Amino acid sequence: MRHCYLRMEEDTDFRVRFSSLCFITDHLGFHGTIKSSPSDFVVIEIDEQGQLVNKATNEWISKVLPEPNNFAKKTKLDFQNLSFKEGSNQEVNIVTGCSDDDQNHQSASEKEDTINDGTSKGEEKVDVLSNLLDEKTNELLNHFACDVKEKWNSKTELIGSSPEFSLGRILDKNQRAILHSAVRQKFPFLITVGKNSEIVVKPNLEYKELCHLVSEEEAFDFFKYLDAKKENSKFTFKPDTNKDHRKAVHHFVNKKFGNLVETKSFPELSYNAGNPNVAITVRFREKTHKHRKRSLFECRDQKVIYTAFTLRKENLEMFEALGFLAIKLGVIPSDFSYAGLKDKKAITYQAMVVRKVTPERLKNIEKEIEKKRMNVFNIRSVDDSLRLGQLKGNHFDITIRNLRNQINDSSNLRERILEAIENVKNKGFVNYYGPQRFGMGRKVHTDQIGLALLKSEMVEAVKLFLTPEDLDDPVNRAKKYFLQTEDAKGTLSLMPEFKVRERALLESLRRFGMTEEGCIQAWFSFPHSMRIFYVHAYSSKIWNEAVSYRLATYGSRVVEGDLVCLDEDVDDEHFTNSKIHLVTEEEESANTYAIHQVVLPVLGYNIQYPKNKVGQWYQEILSRDGLQTCRFKVPTLKLNVPGCYRQILKHPHNVSYQLMEEHEIDVKTEGSHIDEATLSLLISFDLDASCYATVCLREIMKHDF
Repeated sequence: MRHCYLRMEEDTDFRVRFSSLCFITDHLGFHGTIKSSPSDFVVIEIDEQGQLVNKATNEWISKVLPEPNNFAKKTKLDFQNLSFKEGSNQEVNIVTGCSDDDQNHQSASEKEDTINDGTSKGEEKVDVLSNLLDEKTNELLNHFACDVKEKWNSKTELIGSSPEFSLGRILDKNQRAILHSAVRQKFPFLITVGKNSEIVVKPNLEYKELCHLVSEEEAFDFFKYLDAKKENSKFTFKPDTNKDHRKAVHHFVNKKFGNLVETKSFPELSYNAGNPNVAITVRFREKTHKHRKRSLFECRDQKVIYTAFTLRKENLEMFEALGFLAIKLGVIPSDFSYAGLKDKKAITYQAMVVRKVTPERLKNIEKEIEKKRMNVFNIRSVDDSLRLGQLKGNHFDITIRNLRNQINDSSNLRERILEAIENVKNKGFVNYYGPQRFGMGRKVHTDQIGLALLKSEMVEAVKLFLTPEDLDDPVNRAKKYFLQTEDAKGTLSLMPEFKVRERALLESLRRFGMTEEGCIQAWFSFPHSMRIFYVHAYSSKIWNEAVSYRLATYGSRVVEGDLVCLDEDVDDEHFTNSKIHLVTEEEESANTYAIHQVVLPVLGYNIQYPKNKVGQWYQEILSRDGLQTCRFKVPTLKLNVPGCYRQILKHPHNVSYQLMEEHEIDVKTEGSHIDEATLSLLISFDLDASCYATVCLREIMKHDF
């Protein structure tokens, strides 16, 4: 290996970074331009069966689940949004009818009557409560409810963890069901949680949250509407002239109950055109209201709806695409799962699965999302979500334009290009994480945010995320205003609607404040996959630096203390410690292993380090970044990073290529001047999961992008 060196690069923030620039091949390479337009860079995911996901099928119609004739009625609230400890065996009852007794149901009309509004049935509920609880417990429950209500009414925030009151253990299942129901009916601002026959009462934070947006009377009536579940019924909030306020109500209802209801705004029949009174109407989604209410155990047993599809997007960041889809479908971004992230400036095809959305609903938004350069197809029902890494790899169709020789190279350009491609086909490339993983070219890189999160510097991480670029546009003006003022509400009014992530973060900061705790809550406005993405970006940056150090120190020799993978068939990063072997002195002398078997650890709590200079280097880097004692777990954000191993070399598969003169290609770049002598390269290849095409091209061309 002749070309291994380190070069200092200076970013736009004038922060000097040492970027890894090792090459494993020794050809001279050539210059060219990639991504002149999105159509020059096409990425198609390869699923676990080795099939390209862009192949259209008509499966969606045949695979739609049939509507059962005798379903129990669905629960009234979105159980996905309840917060209680993971892994605990808890019964949660926010509304009547979703209890641990599937024999105690009331009809919708009975439910409506039992709302505590002074009716005789409401009084019956009070009697039931009195009969089930002893006088002392009943009195304490009333005091607890009054305390919660008084704190809310006085605008006093509940300090520390959410208060709770135990009603004790109720051994009889039927009595527990009635008690859950009775408490909820008498105190709609409380919820009941069951665990091991004990019933615990807590504040209903969703009720409180809605009371921040509408009157308590409206909040009460809205929960009553959800509880009644009347067929073809609608609920209308009071007319409102404030558009931003209406947006907030829409957002709340869709985020919390989007799988059950949908919202629309309608102007009053007689209104002032200059300042219209507009009312938000809520109605149950089609067919949802036709099912009998289900007990908690039935709710748990009910099969969650998962709809798979292929997403095609053009020149669109993936998280922005998910945010837009979530709004249109009335779900949240974390309801989407995917196997891997894809480039922005490209045309990409990838498999996706969305929870709580039927194939028909997804089919209905096809026309709307075309405006955002997105398409969905291959829509079908499946049994489960996707996980990161659940793919075989990616296929790339790439056009490299404006081909020319390296400086001071007078050799035949065509021969240089063919030599370079064949060399990388045979010898491979250094398996760096690509620059797009770090947001290269921006003031703040994703790895910097990841490092702040690992060090639990939540406020700093938020500031880094909202750091503006040196551009004068609405997004960066809004970010600049926030860093100057920390005024989340004012920044929201400046931040464009399409910046879904930024607005979600700012909404949380508006509610919880720019404190350490407030910033923790703000990070929870992002799905888990995005929170972990930043931490992975930091681990990826360190891996890039590590492989450069390894190759600069030992070259392509396999030396004592190296880590090698014993499984020849591994094609991703998810191999276990049992498949990792530490090279011995004897094995180094006997040349037992080849360089393509060497792996390096991606940082985490469950990895081992090389036992040579590279291992020492890792420890020095962790010390440099203040992570000497880091366990790679961030409990406050529910982030656990076990780490993994990554092969330092990879090979492209199924390589094909064609040289063409520029005028033979459909050039989509505006105002481009076609020079007859200019060559373009059309190259196609497959890469294993988590490999980057730009990194492979860099090895071929010996040229940084």
